[in-house]
Amino acid sequence: MPAVLTAVSSASGDVQLVRRALAREGDAFRTIIKMHNQRLYRIARGVVRNDSEAEDIVQEAYVRAFAHLDAFRGDSSLATWLSRIVINEALGRLRKRRRTVAMPENPQAEIIRFPLNPSDDPERTMAQRQILQLVEQATDSLPDVYRTVFVARVIEGLSIEETADLLGVRPQTVKTRLHRARALVRKALDDQIGPVLLDAFPFAGRRCERLTSAVMRRLGLES
Repeated sequence: MPAVLTAVSSASGDVQLVRRALAREGDAFRTIIKMHNQRLYRIARGVVRNDSEAEDIVQEAYVRAFAHLDAFRGDSSLATWLSRIVINEALGRLRKRRRTVAMPENPQAEIIRFPLNPSDDPERTMAQRQILQLVEQATDSLPDVYRTVFVARVIEGLSIEETADLLGVRPQTVKTRLHRARALVRKALDDQIGPVLLDAFPFAGRRCERLTSAVMRRLGLES
């Protein structure tokens, strides 16, 4: 389906879904929430850098959005409309927090746990967790203005135009901030990756024991 038709179809679907919600259909509310939970959570967390606060922000944003659903006209997608509400709520929380408490220079990142296959080699699983932790910490260390763009574009996968629309800035501004954000993340990873690489390609634990036993058996020194 051509991109224009897809966009029209999506906008039409959003409007119909909102109409159902305005008619107080429970399934419509549930559908809206499930469709947008991940994006809204990631955006909120990208601003406040705290898991539980991000969840609270998303809940509050839904309540506000559902109280003003009649304001949705379909000029932008429902996802963008909801995302703007989340960003406004998150930025408001951030401003309030900064007025009441001084932010530490290096706040402790709260790591988002990515699903890993429990049947994987434990050493590989640990290495994956270390890499994910480094990426998450590098993202959390970005200044607010760059982190929001980075989360929207790289983590959430929004287009430059969608990100610009979401943040109310020009597409060129998104490109500039994204370039800077990537450079900062790269530097943060470069600063930390050296010590991690010392443990790269681990050959210990079960793999080491398996190889040792195989060689010993071939040498006739182990049954």
